Amino acid sequence: MQAKTHPVDQKLPAGKLFALGMQHVLVMYAGAIAVPLIIGGALHLPKDQIAYLISADLFCCGLVTLIQALGIWKFGIRMPVMMGVTFAAVGPMVAMANNPSLGILSIYGAVIASGIFGLIITPFMSRAVRFFPPVVTGTIISVIGITLMRVGINWAAGGQPTMFDMVTKSMIPNPDYGAPENLAVALAVLVSIMLMTKYLKGFLGNISVLLGMIFGFVLSLIMGKVSFDGLGEASWFALVTPFHYGMPTFDLGAIIGMCLVMIVTMVESTGMFLALSDLTEKKISNEELANGLRADSIGTVIGGVFNTFPYTSFSQNIGLVGVTGVRSRYVCVAAGLILAAFGLFPKMAHVAASIPVFVLGGAGIVMFGMVAATGVKILGNADLNHNRHNLFIVAISFGAGMIPLVAPQFFQQMPHWLATVVDSGILLATISAVMLNLFFNGQGSVEDIRNYAMAAAHSSDH
Repeated sequence: MQAKTHPVDQKLPAGKLFALGMQHVLVMYAGAIAVPLIIGGALHLPKDQIAYLISADLFCCGLVTLIQALGIWKFGIRMPVMMGVTFAAVGPMVAMANNPSLGILSIYGAVIASGIFGLIITPFMSRAVRFFPPVVTGTIISVIGITLMRVGINWAAGGQPTMFDMVTKSMIPNPDYGAPENLAVALAVLVSIMLMTKYLKGFLGNISVLLGMIFGFVLSLIMGKVSFDGLGEASWFALVTPFHYGMPTFDLGAIIGMCLVMIVTMVESTGMFLALSDLTEKKISNEELANGLRADSIGTVIGGVFNTFPYTSFSQNIGLVGVTGVRSRYVCVAAGLILAAFGLFPKMAHVAASIPVFVLGGAGIVMFGMVAATGVKILGNADLNHNRHNLFIVAISFGAGMIPLVAPQFFQQMPHWLATVVDSGILLATISAVMLNLFFNGQGSVEDIRNYAMAAAHSSDH
């Protein structure tokens, strides 16, 4: 008698696969394009290059999703998982982008190195997770959200107070910063997302951020605030090529920062996979778990090679599996093919790059605020009521994480080679939380490992 196929391995009709796959793409699309928009803006790249970053990101989202969901040798958990750029890496990458001695090639060098680091430590992650209980991961994710909120707030005002002049190659005041119409559109986007979140149900409610951005884009178009300059020159079809911006450079401080981000995202991914195992009612072995983490790591290497950023599983898509009840991994395979195809059409990316920054600001306040709120939610599993030591860990780590945010010159007399470390509030908070947790609570027990990971999974949302 032939064994019954598990719903995770069930192959659905092509039409149904396409429709369900497109639903996964729409749920993650806003998050997928947000990171290249943030980093492209921080690097002061022209619109055509930001569009290229979006194309590269969509292409790699699809490629890494195929590796994770379909599986290749020891890479991929073979579950319904969608892969996208992790927001945990945004803070350190923005710090690198703002450091004149680093820039985009150092970002890619750090991304590639962190992916290789992830491949090396995958077999040891079962032991490393104990260093990242909820009090540590919750603190880190909260600081990530708070740090990113500065980006979202400045976007809502129209960008940064100063902007990079491509002609003079210098910083000049941004005349549109804080303009009432910018603030009005950002507020309209924010309010529309809240209304849709409350009143729209099911799938439409799940893509409220994307719908809010579309609303803001249309509103800006009506107001004459959208520029499609360069759209006519953009190709209809173009391949994403490796090392588009040149060979990466490797800075030790940048690499250390990105490797710490890699550890945090691997802890989160472990929790996502365990939660998905419960959701799909398919048990996963330690080897399968390792295969999933290897896909995260090789995806990050691929990201650095193909001009994009670190990859991890997107939790909102795992939530969609629960909402729809469709457990087939081949739906995510179809979604991966759709994303990869999207990345090959530069005109589509150029339209996304034309979204006014204040529209992104309205959505960014929601997205980045949710990152911070997710950290707070994870801290709810940290026994703050009965373990006063954990309160010290959170308090001091929050303080360390705020230093570069509120006092950018705080470490100006430190050695130059330390700049990448001390200029990242996320990195300072991570080091502080891990070390203080070891001091107050020790290493934790092996039995706690899965509980920690599950707590992160049930609370996390990229």
